[in-house]
Amino acid sequence: MTKISQFSSVFWKRWTFNSLILAVLMLALSWPGSAQIDVPDTFDLRRIQSATVLVMQAQSEGSNLIVKCIGTGTLVSRDGLILTNAHHVVQSEECQGDTIVIAITSNPDEPPTPEFRAEVEQFNSGVDLALLRITRAFDGRLLDRSKLALPFVDLADASSVDLDDTIFVVGYPGIGDNPISVVQGTITAFTAEPSGGERSWLKTSAPIPGTMSGGGAYNRHGKLIGIPTTAPVTNLAFGSNCQPIQDTNGDGSVDENDVCIPVGGFINALRPADFARPLIRAASLRLNVEPLGIGGDFGVVSGIPTFRNLFFSPAVIEGDQPSTVVSSLPTGVDSLYLFFDYENMTPETVYELRVSINGSLSPIFSLAPVRWSGGRNGTWYIGSSGQRWPDGVYEFRLFINGADAGTARITIGGAAEPKPSISNITFGIEDINENILGNGFVLPTGNIAAARFIHRNIPEGSTITYVWYYNGGELRRVDETWNGPADGARTTRIEAVDGLFPGNYRLEIYLDGRLSARSEFVVAGAQEGVLPVVFEQPYFAAADSPADALVSNPITSLTNRVDKLYVVFDWQRIAPGTLWTMRWSVDGNVFFERTLPWNNTESGTGFVTQLFSPEGLPDGTYQMDLFINGFQLATSSLSIGIGQLPIDRFAQAGGIQLRGEIVDGETKQGIPGVTFIMLTEEFSVSDFEWLESQIFAMATTDSSGRFAVDRPLQPEVPYSIIIAAEGYLPISADGVEVSEDGPNPIELYIELTRD
Repeated sequence: MTKISQFSSVFWKRWTFNSLILAVLMLALSWPGSAQIDVPDTFDLRRIQSATVLVMQAQSEGSNLIVKCIGTGTLVSRDGLILTNAHHVVQSEECQGDTIVIAITSNPDEPPTPEFRAEVEQFNSGVDLALLRITRAFDGRLLDRSKLALPFVDLADASSVDLDDTIFVVGYPGIGDNPISVVQGTITAFTAEPSGGERSWLKTSAPIPGTMSGGGAYNRHGKLIGIPTTAPVTNLAFGSNCQPIQDTNGDGSVDENDVCIPVGGFINALRPADFARPLIRAASLRLNVEPLGIGGDFGVVSGIPTFRNLFFSPAVIEGDQPSTVVSSLPTGVDSLYLFFDYENMTPETVYELRVSINGSLSPIFSLAPVRWSGGRNGTWYIGSSGQRWPDGVYEFRLFINGADAGTARITIGGAAEPKPSISNITFGIEDINENILGNGFVLPTGNIAAARFIHRNIPEGSTITYVWYYNGGELRRVDETWNGPADGARTTRIEAVDGLFPGNYRLEIYLDGRLSARSEFVVAGAQEGVLPVVFEQPYFAAADSPADALVSNPITSLTNRVDKLYVVFDWQRIAPGTLWTMRWSVDGNVFFERTLPWNNTESGTGFVTQLFSPEGLPDGTYQMDLFINGFQLATSSLSIGIGQLPIDRFAQAGGIQLRGEIVDGETKQGIPGVTFIMLTEEFSVSDFEWLESQIFAMATTDSSGRFAVDRPLQPEVPYSIIIAAEGYLPISADGVEVSEDGPNPIELYIELTRD
């Protein structure tokens, strides 16, 4: 079997594939390199290339490491935090490795070489993002992360991205035997989902190979705006979404009988970089949250994943509900969403949307295969607003794990007509004046619930049908003949003598047998006025264990630093399976958010959540919030120390970057292997004794004589520099300063004289 260590000089070998796999590989290897891309002056390509890494998840088998999954990643901190996709680093059915290897590129024109090992520090399977931390050298030596000085990139605010903006995608276009590639494109659309609202995905025209999944997409200023994301479907009969790369069965050849590494197809979607900020905050502060005493995120899935009840709506209202139901729309619409029910989904399920217009596939409105980011069962939507949908006949086709899972069609075009419609259903408790009170989509347990809706152009004598559902089963059906005004608002009600049980409810309204509106609400908690009390009396506790936290007194502040805290709360009348959200923030910055199905008893006491850090919880004001359907139902906060984080704990390291080229004074050719050393301000050249404590930063030139000092310099600080290479006279200098008003980065050109 091939060892990863054997790849350090010639990283990957060429293999013999069947013709189909070979064609896919050659297509990836023919992708344009960075030399063919004309990047703007504001784009620091070399630094971005240096911060781009190849990520491999491998399985230890004796002294061998067998690669299971592969992708691209990006360094986002100088001490070794790497942002990438979760699906190729978190253990799963497809990726069963126990070791993560990081390969870096010293020269952009050369393939990467393994340099480090990393561990998963934070991940969110729901949005398919993970944050790795470099912990060891490739040979297994433990590293002191405080001594690392790696190149990294800064994140941009994804809300600043506009349609038609130029972007540059950086990553590895093949499976490790070729250099970093840069692909240019534009932002073509924004795709909405419940996972993140209107900008859940950034769509791009850039042709991105599947192995760039987990890499970086950048704006013209070199800021990270998104992460290319795809999910390989490896169970397809033709097997084109995976490739064997090692002789894992020991038969002397690499072929279809060896382990097939999932690489995915081409990518057209980016997860906005804003989705990664909570993970980066948590990792930077070494914060971890663990809800104790519950099952997995999805509970037990006993059936096959399915989609059903597909329909369209022109808008999404509060509670992620459709505004109305339509089968056609007039010319000029700029908002359209496909809604559907889902069952038996897991974080490992792959779903895809293909949208065709008049029979032609539209990459703008389609979504390439991605991991599922919803719950186990529920309602989902996908669509967009703010961009015109051209006239035509649209077909939306959904896929689950590569298999057709549902189709819906809609026509756009023609003049707007005053059609009968029902829209904007909201729910609540009705007062004596027939006003609907409450938050609209989470009702307390009781005997009656009311629904208010808007109606337009309803002809007298039309048949209106109300169908109520509880946990997916029909609860009540009422047919009425419409009377009253054609336009306005109306209320309908459902009443149960034995009470409305906790759980999920749905109301469908039909006009003359056609579905016209649909909306859902949750019943949970006891009634306090018109609002539900679901999560009761959450409080912080300082304790040594979860059991101690249950009997500890509530606290709102701590003066001493601790490494763990607990939040305890009681709950009532919440049905198992109900989706709820826990969110944690420090000084107003979210660092943890998960939406889970409730997996506990309907009512109870002493739900415990642990907040901990191996380095001690830093000073700050911490807050935990609990939600259902997006509505905050409980909160608790606590301050530690001075009640705010130390300054710049979230800030990326600032300063002035230094890089350059060192050449032979006679030939003007770059010199590889030159050592460039910068000493801390406390030491001069004459003091230098090759002690690590004296070195501020150190770099080595690559095969072309290029180097980059990966630790930023501070203005007006005197540094000492030593440049040494075998066969050349050394150069040294004391009192070197950089100016805040000068160029950034600074480019040096240094000539050495032969000894």
